[in-house]
Amino acid sequence: MAEFRLPPNSRIDAAAGKTYAAPAGAVSVRRFRIYRFDPASAARPRIDSYQLDMANCAPMVLDALLKIKNEIDPTLSLRRSCREGICGSCAMNINGLNTLACTKACSELGGGDISIYPLPHLPVIKDLVTDLTNFYAQYAAVKPWLQTSSPTPPDRERLQSKQEQQRIDRPSACILCACCSTACPSYWWNSERYLGPAALLAAYRWIVDSRDEATGERLDALEDPFRLYRCHTIMNCTEACPKDLNPAKAIGAIKQMLVDRQH
Repeated sequence: MAEFRLPPNSRIDAAAGKTYAAPAGAVSVRRFRIYRFDPASAARPRIDSYQLDMANCAPMVLDALLKIKNEIDPTLSLRRSCREGICGSCAMNINGLNTLACTKACSELGGGDISIYPLPHLPVIKDLVTDLTNFYAQYAAVKPWLQTSSPTPPDRERLQSKQEQQRIDRPSACILCACCSTACPSYWWNSERYLGPAALLAAYRWIVDSRDEATGERLDALEDPFRLYRCHTIMNCTEACPKDLNPAKAIGAIKQMLVDRQH
């Protein structure tokens, strides 16, 4: 049987974790186990434990993280911005599921410890901050903008019917948080060549846009054994999406379009 071992800087040092006890008089204590790693140091990753009094903490996981950073350990690094589930900045792995820290309530996670890790299978810049360079490059590769060859009407915008707009309404709601792509095993093993659910959902959004005039070129660019067809309909992407979108359905629709145009 083949045995695989992670590189040293990917293996957690169980003995190195630090523990921060709850303040005296805490009445509703909950422990947060948070992944800590700084690639600039020689130390291996560790899991630090923080005990919070939830009676003095706002309800969301992001609230707890900010309380830790502001009041207990300012060295903790994370991304956050809108706090409204719109920007996608605070995407991370919480109790084994990719989601947004700002929209995940601590009360939804049972009564035990809450474990927080960065999004899986991405390079870690520091702690909960991952490197999304490749992810954004793949998004840019599908040319996520309107492409037309005909001149724009001089007296009006390019119009759509209500039904045409509804086809792009939900795919347009993607916030590029990367929860879907980093939940996909096919993306884990082929992220250099497989575009991943988020980029393919964006491609679908423009392919079905009635105003776009580059449908053929867009489909040509996706007809590749890796770019599109590494999707094996595992459905992790749809399960992980915090906006309740369905990237797997969009990818299936693209595959069907490629088949249809051959007949």
